[in-house]
Amino acid sequence: MKQSLLNLLFSLIAFSIVYGIALLTGIEVIQQAVLIAFLIQWILFIPAFYFQTEKFYDLTGSATYLFIVSYISYQSYSAINVNIGSILLASCIILWAIRLGSFLFTRIHKAGEDKRFKFIKPSPTRFFMTWTLQGMWVCLCSMCALTAIASKNGVIQNGVFYIGMAVFIFGFVVEIIADQQKSIFRKNPKNKDQFISHGLWYYSRHPNYFGEIILWLGISIMSFSSLSSWQYITLISPLFTYMLLVYISGVRILEIAGMEKWGHLDNYQKYIRRTPSLFPYSNLFKNKNT
Repeated sequence: MKQSLLNLLFSLIAFSIVYGIALLTGIEVIQQAVLIAFLIQWILFIPAFYFQTEKFYDLTGSATYLFIVSYISYQSYSAINVNIGSILLASCIILWAIRLGSFLFTRIHKAGEDKRFKFIKPSPTRFFMTWTLQGMWVCLCSMCALTAIASKNGVIQNGVFYIGMAVFIFGFVVEIIADQQKSIFRKNPKNKDQFISHGLWYYSRHPNYFGEIILWLGISIMSFSSLSSWQYITLISPLFTYMLLVYISGVRILEIAGMEKWGHLDNYQKYIRRTPSLFPYSNLFKNKNT
């Protein structure tokens, strides 16, 4: 009972933080988008819990990105003064969401389950909290871009904007290549129960997450010049992505699982010592044969 109440309290806090930031933007349509994003998660939690399935969890997250970005873009659209910057910024998020959503959905369809949810699904409050956190993820990551698009003058195109776009493209390409390399590695029967340590995975143990953090940094930079006053708080996006991937899901969970599976192997211990967990700051300057 105590844990269930804590789960519900944490869900309430997560929503309150996000909606509080939306209020600080001073833009009503942003507040509406936040409510819509959370409502989508809470509504779809019901069939997910009833059928005890997580198969459309990731797909829902990506679809929510698509919906709220489209919603904000539609509400902010002006046929008289078309803002190319807003179109480019929205397109970056839409492209990323479609790619990631289809990738994750295909992966879980092939695997049959997402092991992260094995002990979460049976608990209604813990599973509800997980869906709420997805709403928080969608809103906090995209809010700087949504605020920029919905601002009075739309997205401002300047040198900073195009630097941000370059950063986004770099992170997006890194994430795609890393995911592709791991998918190809896993398809080879010879690599069953082995860990990947070549390609981008030689330079970082989690290059896909490195790419994810970098691309959201790019989105924040693209949005920066269009924000003002309290709206700058929405630039929390890359920091939140980092905290989420490193300390809550992603890296932390995979590192524990990796040690349980390969921790007894000398070559894995060597890989851990040699290769940075996230940022490829050291192996970039090493000879690959050393």
